[in-house]
Amino acid sequence: MKQHWYNYLWIWSVIYFSLGFFNILFAWLGLISFFLPLIFAIGFGNKHFCNRYCDRGQLLRMLGSQKGFSRKRDMPDWLKSRGFRYGFLIFFLLMFANVIYATYLVAGGAREVAEVVTLFWSFRVPWEWASSAAASPWAVQFAYGFYSLMLTSALLGIITMLFYKPRSWCVYCPMGTMTQLICKAKAGGR
Repeated sequence: MKQHWYNYLWIWSVIYFSLGFFNILFAWLGLISFFLPLIFAIGFGNKHFCNRYCDRGQLLRMLGSQKGFSRKRDMPDWLKSRGFRYGFLIFFLLMFANVIYATYLVAGGAREVAEVVTLFWSFRVPWEWASSAAASPWAVQFAYGFYSLMLTSALLGIITMLFYKPRSWCVYCPMGTMTQLICKAKAGGR
């Protein structure tokens, strides 16, 4: 199978999570992966980013297909259902809103920076070794919250990849659901 340059974008995921491990401020770079799919969908009316250029999708493809870590089974219907996908999107957006709210509280001085990464929105993992020197407290707070969101979604993707097909995460990925909604709206507007 011919390898294209975008098949190696999984390296960005590895770099991103590695950098955030040592300096939490690198978590801000995750906004690239957050906004690019939306820019592609709004600007071009397609899901090319999700289908080709998504670093997470490429990581899951590489681990599941090339390295053989996937069981390559079909996902249960409920995971593919519209209700689950939209429900997960709403949940994800609420968690992102919580990150923004915590950042707002720190910026306003109503709360101290919580130097923890929270996995699966429940499990607090101390992250004190990660440098955050010379940054505003609100910027540090956002970095911890956003890194938590990105790491949790990556772990969900890996878990789904292990049990089902390699890119099963892509079926219910919140960014994929949002880009799909944007593409449908743009197609309906023609």
